[in-house]
Amino acid sequence: MEQRQLGTSGLNVPVLSFGAGTFGGRGELFGAWGTTDAREARRLVDICLDAGVTMFDTADVYSGGASEEVLGQAVKGRRDQVLLSTKTGLPMGDGPDDAGTSRTRLIRACEDALRRLGTDHIDLFQLHAFDAATPVEDVLDALDHLVQAGKVRHTGVSNFSGWQLMKSLAAAEQHGRPRYAAHQVYYSLVGRDYEWELMPLAADQGVGAVVWSPLGWGRLTGKVRRGQPLPEHSRLHRTADYGPPVADEDLYRVVDALDEIAQETGKSVPQIAINWLLQRPTVSSVIIGARNEEQLRQNLGSVGWTLTPDQTARLDAASAVPAPYPYYPYHRQEGFARLSPPLVK
Repeated sequence: MEQRQLGTSGLNVPVLSFGAGTFGGRGELFGAWGTTDAREARRLVDICLDAGVTMFDTADVYSGGASEEVLGQAVKGRRDQVLLSTKTGLPMGDGPDDAGTSRTRLIRACEDALRRLGTDHIDLFQLHAFDAATPVEDVLDALDHLVQAGKVRHTGVSNFSGWQLMKSLAAAEQHGRPRYAAHQVYYSLVGRDYEWELMPLAADQGVGAVVWSPLGWGRLTGKVRRGQPLPEHSRLHRTADYGPPVADEDLYRVVDALDEIAQETGKSVPQIAINWLLQRPTVSSVIIGARNEEQLRQNLGSVGWTLTPDQTARLDAASAVPAPYPYYPYHRQEGFARLSPPLVK
């Protein structure tokens, strides 16, 4: 498994990570994602480690902490072989300190995660969302406390806007606090918003992208096609409203292109969609999920080969949507290239 540096940190991560959102299976949303118990989880971890997938991502909000508990049981006895990544910041209750990233919340959330995961440190501790009620300096101070205490190795964020991330990075630089190494982002062939602002920022500031939902919230599994009803067993019936939206025609155009390339390569639609992401600038790791061994092995087949330039260009064209203001493609106009050189054409 290829290893990539996470941003400009000293941490190397596999290009594929495993998302443990299917572990535990409590609640309407996470129950629909999967109900993997500790025994099944251990088998999935076995397969991941055999393939070189050594980073496992979860969050306290996933199944109310059950995902962290199951993951902790699954890696028990082999902690030195894995990287553990978790997130906090989304609501875990109705109390005043049950949401956000205040000092109280962060320290308590870290302690709770350490207990549930059965470990003495977290390799990548991420803020699940930006907390507008807490000054970024206070957040950075709390995270620095956890790093200095040896409970956290690296820090990151998830779902931040460009200004939120840049403000945090500038404050870290100014006050001598650890800079965020990673930004966990939504990015897929049917969701390329990451490219407008966050990708150039990541390239400029040395922040590695850890991609969540690379299959567009389950829409690029190969089961959703033009003129074909959604399969009865699809989790999209229960979860579509929770995920990033995509217009039907945009989705079908991308799937049509994926189907053509699948015929040419002998690879599956999901494998091609993930492989495309691995060629994108700033991407350090793509999180794959699986409810069972078959799905996991299928997703693992997305590495070890590369799309041709022509195939990549066709997927780029099929998935392209008009840039929003102020990201109009000025670089296509004569004389503007040096003002806004594109990372992705």
